[in-house]
Amino acid sequence: MNDDVLTKLAESLHPLEKKVLVQFSDQDKLTEDAILERDASLQASQLSMALGWLLTKEIVKVVEEKVEALVSLTPTGAAYAKEKIPLLRMVEEIKSKGQVPIRELQKRTDMEPEEKSSAIGALKACGAVVIVSGGQLELTDRSKLSEFESLQRVIEQLSKMEDAVPLATLPPEDQAAIEAHHRKRGKAKGIFRVDERAHRTYAPTDDFGPIYQKMMAVGSVEEIGGLTPEMLKEGNWREKQFRKYNIQLLPPRITGGRKHPYKRFLDQVKSKFVSMGFSEMRGPLVESEFWDMDALYMPQFHPAREIHDVYFVKGDLQDQTISKETIDRVAATHQNGGKSGSRGWRYPFDVERTRRLILRSQGTSVSARTLGEGANIPGKYFSIARCFRYDQVDATHAPDFFQVEGIVLGPEIHFRTLLGLLTLFAKEVARAEEIKFLPAYFPFTEPSVEMHVRHPKLGWMELGGAGLFRPEVTEPLGVNVPVIAWGLGLDRMAMVALEISDIRDLFSSDLGLIREKQTVLEKRGEAINADD
Repeated sequence: MNDDVLTKLAESLHPLEKKVLVQFSDQDKLTEDAILERDASLQASQLSMALGWLLTKEIVKVVEEKVEALVSLTPTGAAYAKEKIPLLRMVEEIKSKGQVPIRELQKRTDMEPEEKSSAIGALKACGAVVIVSGGQLELTDRSKLSEFESLQRVIEQLSKMEDAVPLATLPPEDQAAIEAHHRKRGKAKGIFRVDERAHRTYAPTDDFGPIYQKMMAVGSVEEIGGLTPEMLKEGNWREKQFRKYNIQLLPPRITGGRKHPYKRFLDQVKSKFVSMGFSEMRGPLVESEFWDMDALYMPQFHPAREIHDVYFVKGDLQDQTISKETIDRVAATHQNGGKSGSRGWRYPFDVERTRRLILRSQGTSVSARTLGEGANIPGKYFSIARCFRYDQVDATHAPDFFQVEGIVLGPEIHFRTLLGLLTLFAKEVARAEEIKFLPAYFPFTEPSVEMHVRHPKLGWMELGGAGLFRPEVTEPLGVNVPVIAWGLGLDRMAMVALEISDIRDLFSSDLGLIREKQTVLEKRGEAINADD
């Protein structure tokens, strides 16, 4: 470097950088811990920031680096330290009672469903229990629980430590247990958390000497960043050395507010349907069984009506807005086919149950309401409906989700019309490149079809079902022309369109991820509107 460059670089040094450089004036190399010991005024975060700047300016360099793994308990692990792991809790119950039905273990309220399933499965797999008559578990060989007892011992030992423990200091068998149960992803419920801490040793580069001399020639290491009223009043500003301003530095990046990528995706879906001439349908989140299932020719003994699939509204609440005439027509269709031409389901229809309130489980209920209220013929309608079903959360499932629901009715409508629309939706909305249709069964459509698309990482994924409404659906609602209907999972369509591999990331508050998905939309030609 020439003399002018060295002078400018020395003048641009931050006070924190100067404090760090002073420590190298009489040392060939220093660790971060050694620098903090030599200058107690420096905080660890300040040192890390200053060293980063100096590395960028190539005034110091890393000459040695060691990575240390530190282990601690996650919140789940801390809970297990107090209450024991689920498997050992079940063992204690089996031991105290002699035999315990599997169904009774599954009813325990002190564990999550997945914890209970995993514990029962592990007990069977290790051979510590046997299943006797009546589906009961009996403890037969406690020695086969040694692996789990060792795991509990490691958990309890770590719970007594105030700080994270270096993994290398633990016995090999403890390290193996930690490796098998540590949290590998942010969403997992691991027992142990393993963090890596880098220990670096720094040394001055060849440019250090000239820059250090320039820095000391400028004056004191301590510089003042701003002029205060006290300095003006007392006049001691004349004795201070002020930091120079660098007007060539770029200002801080200011990011304007935007809609969340998933909200923008939903708005774009609505815009696409409106541009194709569809009218929007609306319906309540709290729906009656009548519109959600009965009007769709789903029998009242259908398994989807169990508490494990549908959320019921607590209390004896009913929808009294449904006309008796409409209920009677639907009831007759269920009982004997009514005027639809079929034999019906052949069971006594419960007119009281049909008014019971639930959380909407499918967007098709909005279509049923629209038909019952008198849809235009010909006509085409869509709805973006939030639905609720009990489900285990994973990468492609959630207990609440968006469906894009739609119907098209008219005398010239047929099944090929439906397949053409579904293909259009998959390409335009989900941006899918590979699509396939499979035969399916739904109580309210015939013929029925499922649409699948290929996700770049997850493979083939079902988007939803579709078909022609059966006469048992349309006739009681006063419709006498063909009606095609579909209910597609918008969340999964968004996963493909936004290049997301976990459905939970659609609702992420991670700004980095949000900005990345904004970029995905922009690259695909989805221009940012002025109101975004």
